[in-house]
Amino acid sequence: MFLKVTFLGTSGTVPSVDRNTSSILLNYSGCKILFDCGEGTQRQMMKAKTGFNLEAIFITHLHTDHFIGIFGLLETMSLNGREKPLSIYSPNSKFLRKLFREFGYHNLEFPVRVVGLKDGDFVRFENFKVLAFKTDHIVESLGYAFIEDERRGKFNVEKARELGIPPGPLYSKLVRGEAVEFGGRIITPDMVLGEKRPGWKVVYTGDTAPVEKLLEIAKNADLLIHDAAFTSDLNDWAKETKHSTARDAAVIAKKANVKKLVLTHISARYSKEPEKLLEEAKQIFENVVVAEDFMEIELERD
Repeated sequence: MFLKVTFLGTSGTVPSVDRNTSSILLNYSGCKILFDCGEGTQRQMMKAKTGFNLEAIFITHLHTDHFIGIFGLLETMSLNGREKPLSIYSPNSKFLRKLFREFGYHNLEFPVRVVGLKDGDFVRFENFKVLAFKTDHIVESLGYAFIEDERRGKFNVEKARELGIPPGPLYSKLVRGEAVEFGGRIITPDMVLGEKRPGWKVVYTGDTAPVEKLLEIAKNADLLIHDAAFTSDLNDWAKETKHSTARDAAVIAKKANVKKLVLTHISARYSKEPEKLLEEAKQIFENVVVAEDFMEIELERD
């Protein structure tokens, strides 16, 4: 299994020369999920060579820099002969459905389903779920947490030897969680496997002011992707527009004990000086980077 996160758009509100509007692709062993879809996302996907075979799209809120790229992306998928259904998840789904009808996107060559989500809802996939949680922006908004299922414990070779099980196919079956018969008795996986291990967790806030609930959602996350539109000298403006500063994001990362923090939704005022955001965050939380378009992060197992 592998998990790779590709940042397709990292700019706040409007695109810049170096940054497109918000969009993040998560690839879990070939299952591709898109979080937000700002204008031009389909072109970013082409440049990143991600392909268009998405399982689902999750929209954090209905500001155009986070969803307007859906329409061009759907058109491209249709022209490419897609037949597989696609689900789009969003707060305020009635408005999004209305746009689909008005723009004529209810007659594509493949089924599109627009599904409303609220705080605490989750969508189940094979081996993982995507949990929606309420955030604090100037319109109805959600963040999303990718949560992989617990993994089986590590195989204990010494215990297997003590039971007399020879290396080979029986080991493989036990590792897969299958019971085996050996020496006239049944050997179950729990006899040779350690305790279950937590799966990967990736949390994406979308646009939001700091929210206390995120501390629990992001607890021990492998990756926290957090709004960091401004530095703290613009704290009043961040509060008024319901965004976070780099310091806000770092405080949450530290309190939630995440492994890595990525700052995104970068205001154009930092186009030439993104290190200002990085320097502010690093004063509180060391393992942090500022997202850049086409940056990739591949998670590794402990």
